[in-house]
Amino acid sequence: MSAVANAKLEAGQPEDAELLSAIARGDRQAYRALYQRYAPILLGLLSRILGDRGEAEDVLQEVFLQIWKKAGDFDGRRGRALHWLATIARNRALDRRSTIESRRRLAPAAMPAAPEEPLDPVDAANMAEEARHLHRALAQIPEAQRQVLLLAYFDGLSQTEIAERVGLPLGTVKSHARIGLTRLRDFLGVSSADRGFRRR
Repeated sequence: MSAVANAKLEAGQPEDAELLSAIARGDRQAYRALYQRYAPILLGLLSRILGDRGEAEDVLQEVFLQIWKKAGDFDGRRGRALHWLATIARNRALDRRSTIESRRRLAPAAMPAAPEEPLDPVDAANMAEEARHLHRALAQIPEAQRQVLLLAYFDGLSQTEIAERVGLPLGTVKSHARIGLTRLRDFLGVSSADRGFRRR
């Protein structure tokens, strides 16, 4: 990482594009910083899409492995880093959901269901707190932006499908998604990101 990027990282204010550029060069410090910044947001998106905390955590690891391998593919001229990361997470979650649904369809109908393992109280409390935190953050976002985020990252619709669903121009939908994700990150804040990283 350059001296300028290092100084920004030490000050705690590196740009997303700079972090991804450093990650593409194998910089683990930048990778950790990106994880701290975005793991809670991406975990919230994954949990909503998959409806299962364990599956969401597994996919989150796959997402960051892909980010480590593909960071060099990010092109800041085509959009913001946050949208690129969220798209990776969304695609991974939809792939996992498709796999889960296929597995359920192929399972013998007569096979008795295995008893569910009780959820650990600490995990349950953490999950509930993160859900409340994400819900509060979403509530701070204007309705139009929140609707686009919910349809895109929680219901799995493409931006074109959202534009048709809500009756808005595609460019407006893209703008709502970009601004909404930025505001979501700002509302969740650094403390949430730090908390998410320390549990890893």
